[in-house]
Amino acid sequence: MTEFKLDKRLSPVKSFKTQNHPPDFDHTRWLFETKGTYGYENAVWPKDGYGTGSGVDGCEAPLGFGEKAMRPLTRKIGVSAAILNPYRLLIMIRLAALGLFLTWRIKHPNHEAIWLWGLSITCELWFAFSWLLNQLPKLCPVNRVTDLSVLKDLFESPNLRNPKGRSDIPGIDVFVSTADPDKEPPLVTSNTILSILAIDYPVEKLACYLSDDGGSLLTFEALAETASFARIWVPFCGKHQIKLRNPEAYFEQKRDFLKNKVRLDFVRERRKVKREYDEFKVRINSLPESIRRRSDTYNAHEELRAKKKQMEMGSNASEAIKVPKATWMSDGSHWPGTWASAKADHSRGDHAGIIQAMLAPPNAEPKYGAEVDGEHLIDITDVDIRLPMLVYLSREKRPNYDHNKKAGAMNALVRTSAIMSNRPLILNLDCDHYIYNSLALREGVCFMLDRGGDRICYVQFPQRFEGIDPSDLYANHNTVFFDVNMRALDGLQGPMYVGTGCIFRRTALYGFSPPRATEHHGWLGRRKIKLFLRKPNLSKKEEDEIALPINDPNDDDANIESLFHPKTFGNSTSLAASIPVAEYQGRLLENLQGRGTQGRPTGSLAVPREPLDAASVAEAISVISCFHEDKTEWGKRVGWIYGSVTEDVVTSYIMHNRGWRFVYCVTKNDAFRGTAPINLTDRLHQVLRWATGSVEIFFSRNNALFASPRMKFLQRVTYFNVGM
Repeated sequence: MTEFKLDKRLSPVKSFKTQNHPPDFDHTRWLFETKGTYGYENAVWPKDGYGTGSGVDGCEAPLGFGEKAMRPLTRKIGVSAAILNPYRLLIMIRLAALGLFLTWRIKHPNHEAIWLWGLSITCELWFAFSWLLNQLPKLCPVNRVTDLSVLKDLFESPNLRNPKGRSDIPGIDVFVSTADPDKEPPLVTSNTILSILAIDYPVEKLACYLSDDGGSLLTFEALAETASFARIWVPFCGKHQIKLRNPEAYFEQKRDFLKNKVRLDFVRERRKVKREYDEFKVRINSLPESIRRRSDTYNAHEELRAKKKQMEMGSNASEAIKVPKATWMSDGSHWPGTWASAKADHSRGDHAGIIQAMLAPPNAEPKYGAEVDGEHLIDITDVDIRLPMLVYLSREKRPNYDHNKKAGAMNALVRTSAIMSNRPLILNLDCDHYIYNSLALREGVCFMLDRGGDRICYVQFPQRFEGIDPSDLYANHNTVFFDVNMRALDGLQGPMYVGTGCIFRRTALYGFSPPRATEHHGWLGRRKIKLFLRKPNLSKKEEDEIALPINDPNDDDANIESLFHPKTFGNSTSLAASIPVAEYQGRLLENLQGRGTQGRPTGSLAVPREPLDAASVAEAISVISCFHEDKTEWGKRVGWIYGSVTEDVVTSYIMHNRGWRFVYCVTKNDAFRGTAPINLTDRLHQVLRWATGSVEIFFSRNNALFASPRMKFLQRVTYFNVGM
């Protein structure tokens, strides 16, 4: 049917004009499609088949033509006043008592030890000031909830532009980082990868990248074994709707695994998968010895060949032959990364870049398995057996370059994934933090896709830990921080980034500002000025009321196209071409956009991607070379920020400074679970690293005293308190 709009002055449905529908709602078309009839100040429609609400005069209300688009994906819930007001009152009482105490201390000096008295007064004033800074941001905590049913209706249900009902959700690239297989066992990393590959998210929308900053063959072969076992584990989880998709944690559960299971073949297939997983663990744990034996065999063979060649050339047989003790791959070639006996070009700080796609990108159409046979362990006749793309990556390292530790590795992942998959969203996890809630990614994406979600830079999840003693002797749970401080920061402009368990918007990592921002001026930032950083379609009156820095040539955030420059991102044309694509895919739907902003049409992300080719892989290898970042903005304003051991805090500060909003997502079931320090030495080392990073921030240009007016006053207080 041809779409048309009726003039507002002639609209017969006045009662629905502004309250329940968007401004461009077509009342005539709505009445036609619901078979409604005209009435006075309302529309009357049949009772059968048009919705579940209550209408006028007992008539049943239809599922409105624009009602689906108006349903929110998320809701913000304030903390109960019965809890919050007593807490605020307690702060005021303590503040008053502290003020009286300090007043008394200052008025009663100890003249016999004046220097000692002065020192104690200084310390007490400093601690009082620090306590006050710590309490101020906690005054307005919030909770948030999501509605996954709305997400399914909006993005995964058939419609006119997407008749097959393919998923229209933005894709996610998942980054997992590891650096040392001795400190971070490969079996733990493998279980984290398996929990990602089996997550409840559209397969064609997911890609997993493992960054091995140690360049270890052990990690590489463990990932190959993981990809092989995933062909059994992922279909098993999908067929039987397994909630916990980390195999180690799943098989160790002390609970009735038959609860809510109705399939008769579940017990038999679970037993088979368990036996296969036990064999998988044996293979993973035997890899170090297997690699050593293989390398010794090949090295001995190379020595024999060298001696034979020496004899053929008539050289002195008594001369020692120097054959490098290489580490060998299973195909009989040298491992290009780090060798067990470090040599030039094969040490932890000196090796070539490596990229290997362990699992190819899946097709857009589902692929169903077959019955039990020699190839398939379980019956997967009606089970989609596709697997997400899985990539091993180890960036190039050379002695004369500063590799910037984890921040440098994360930036290499950003560039590589932009060329190979280019998902608009990025989730980063540590190798020991696995996905505990298989719906966690869907809940995080709800915030990105809801109205106003284009201003959200990232969604941070709390860290939850396993293996901690019941008394939590070393305070590893960090309960006050994750359950109090972070919720309170969510009531401001959002929580800080804590290094893992965070879904990023890719374009925010590229250094772009949000489409809209607010500047806070005046006393404590009470006077607000709205900024449109991408020029919307506004009336002349609205342009006079709202600041439009898009016309300011000095604003380097205003014109995105001006940043597609080698001095910003490097010389890769493929990387530059991927940026506007990622920006478009990260937009909200057109019917969810606010006034004057741009969106993408429904179904635009349901189109299959082009297959990955060899040229793309070659380009991806070039962007992980150590010289790619030379004379660029990587680590300065693009990607993870360099210059501090706490790169997570600095990165979130820079993005807060640009005007981005952040969200704290606490799911009913823990989103992720990881491991915490198990002894005092590791815990103290962790705290010392945080303290060192805080001092670095305080004495750098990232001090909150120099924050932009786009950051709220209390948000500045938070970062200033971190840096103290």
